Parts: sequence; C-alpha cells; structure tokens
Amino acid sequence: MSAELNRRNKRTMAAILGAVAGMIGLAYASVPLYDLFCRVTGFGGTPGIAQAPSEVTEDRAITVRFDSRVNSNLAWRFAPAQAPMTIKVGETALAFFRAESVADGPTIGTATFNVTPLKVAKYVDKIDCFCFTEQRLEAGESVDMAVSFFVDPAIMEDRLLDDVNTITLSYTFFPKHGTEGGKVAAIAAAPPGGTIQ
Repeated sequence: MSAELNRRNKRTMAAILGAVAGMIGLAYASVPLYDLFCRVTGFGGTPGIAQAPSEVTEDRAITVRFDSRVNSNLAWRFAPAQAPMTIKVGETALAFFRAESVADGPTIGTATFNVTPLKVAKYVDKIDCFCFTEQRLEAGESVDMAVSFFVDPAIMEDRLLDDVNTITLSYTFFPKHGTEGGKVAAIAAAPPGGTIQ
C-alpha cells in the first residue's frame, strides 16, 4: 500500500513539474507567437509584410493618413513628413516620417505600427519599414524614415470593407527595452591611449 502510494505521489509530482515547465515554455513563446498571429491575421491593427509590390492595381482610391506618437520616456520629436495621400488599391506608396532627438546624448528607440480601422489591417502590406528595428539618434540629430506599402487588391473581394475610404497608419516610438529613456550606456573601457569621457 505504501509503495503504491509512493508511486502515485511520484507520478503526480512529475505531472505537476511537467505542467509547470510547459507553462514556462508557453510564457516565453507567447510574445513571438502572438506577434506572428497578429502579422498573419491583421489582428489588433497589425499589417502584413510583403516581399514585393503588388502586380495588380485597381481603380478604387483610398486616402491614407499618418499618425505619430512618442512615448514620454523617449526624448524625441517624431512626425509625418507629408500630408495625407490618396492612392489606388495595389499601388505602391512611399511615406516619410521625421525623427529628431532632443536628448543630451545618444538614444535608441523602436517604433510599433498599427492600422485603423482595425478591420482593414490585414489588407495593408508593408514592403519596407523602419518599425520594429532599433533606431539610434545622436544628441540633436534628425533623420527621415521611410515606409513603403500598398493596400492589397484582395480588399476588393471583402464586402465588409466597401465603406472604407480612409486608412490611418500610426507609429509610436518607445525607448529601447532595458534602457533608461533609450539612453545609450557609457563606454565601459577607454580606447588605447585615451580616456573615458
């Protein structure tokens, strides 16, 4: 009886430990899996990624507006460099945003991107974009950042989107994860014959 109880306890403990290990693994995998899910489905306003421009252009025109924000912990100014544009479905468009550092030293930021209305996000395809990659700006530096995109002609087949005439592409810059306000850490060692500033 005691040996049987001991085996059951060991099996129960092994099952619990396996479940805990599985939950930890899922926790680590959840962010990239969620990101992949959003990119594939357009969920949460996340656009798709295209390897090449569309080969088809439709007569339907859509106005694209641009929105920009900066997290309060990042000492940057960030704004669209052009007014809203009207493009045809399937037409490749190129838009620019200007970022300027108002920090007293180098900073690194990363932009997130979404589309509104959310229901149209899966039909907005980026070809090239500055989002989700680290952008480093020196003190006082400004730079133009481009995004190349198109509205997928498949939108023409979605009757639920017949009422969409305007799309907003929105970017928000955040400081690099793990930094204080995106500030770049000081150099740890002096170069040969030099001193740390």
